[in-house]
Amino acid sequence: MSPEVISASAPVDTSKQPGRAESRARAARRRKAVVLVARVLLLVAVLGLWEALSRAKVIDPFNFSMPSKVWDQIYTWITHGTALGSLGEQIWVTLQEALLGWVIGVAAGVVFGIALGRIAFLADVLGPYIKVLNSIPRIVLAPIFVIWFGLGPSSKIASAVVLVFFPVFFNAFQGAREVDRNLVSNARILGASDRRVTLQVVIPSATSWIFTSLHVSFGFALIGAIVGEYIGATKGVGLLVAQSQGTFNAAGVYAAMVILAVVALVAEGLLTFAERRIFRWKATDSGH
Repeated sequence: MSPEVISASAPVDTSKQPGRAESRARAARRRKAVVLVARVLLLVAVLGLWEALSRAKVIDPFNFSMPSKVWDQIYTWITHGTALGSLGEQIWVTLQEALLGWVIGVAAGVVFGIALGRIAFLADVLGPYIKVLNSIPRIVLAPIFVIWFGLGPSSKIASAVVLVFFPVFFNAFQGAREVDRNLVSNARILGASDRRVTLQVVIPSATSWIFTSLHVSFGFALIGAIVGEYIGATKGVGLLVAQSQGTFNAAGVYAAMVILAVVALVAEGLLTFAERRIFRWKATDSGH
């Protein structure tokens, strides 16, 4: 009997496979821990260097402040509130405006993106106008919204909407265009109407594209709300930034930025968790 036949008929030893999987899992956990430690060390190094340079007057502590003063400002806002009210109230006002603007912008972006991706005539007619609107620096629209809608939350929501709409729209549009044509053809052969093809084939296929835009779009919503509050508002974190700048309180400006960063990181974590729950099948597919 030839060696090839013997090797082909020999049973496969699967006893080593669990060990390999465990070693890969341990390596992945070690790498994750090393990355986390490196991130913490980098943050500590940057903050420590900033503090040391400020205390040594290498950089101007009046203009650049220092981490200890930023923390003192956050602690003061938490324990004693701000000139506008409690810190939680300011965060909640900004978060409400950003969330409403984000929801409206995402919904409009998905609807228009899928519609123009599916209907070529609409894309041909509206495409140039969308490109022109996208070329406008949308931050400059915030003062116009304040004039139109006043100092209330409506102007901040409008600023958030215009910042969120375009990234979501372009991703939804591209996702609708990238749908597998064989899936669409098979659905039509089975008698599916245009509506059912859109709802049951196009939208599920474009979901991963849409989720990609959601990660950055919430940050844009926060920017829209903050810029609107900075220009004119009665409450909100953006107004805290404006007041801190008006009194040359650099620590207050940085403190507000830290608070916004924490809010954005929490939102990013929630979106990532939701994406992993929805797209659990991707991990299964990638394993084959």
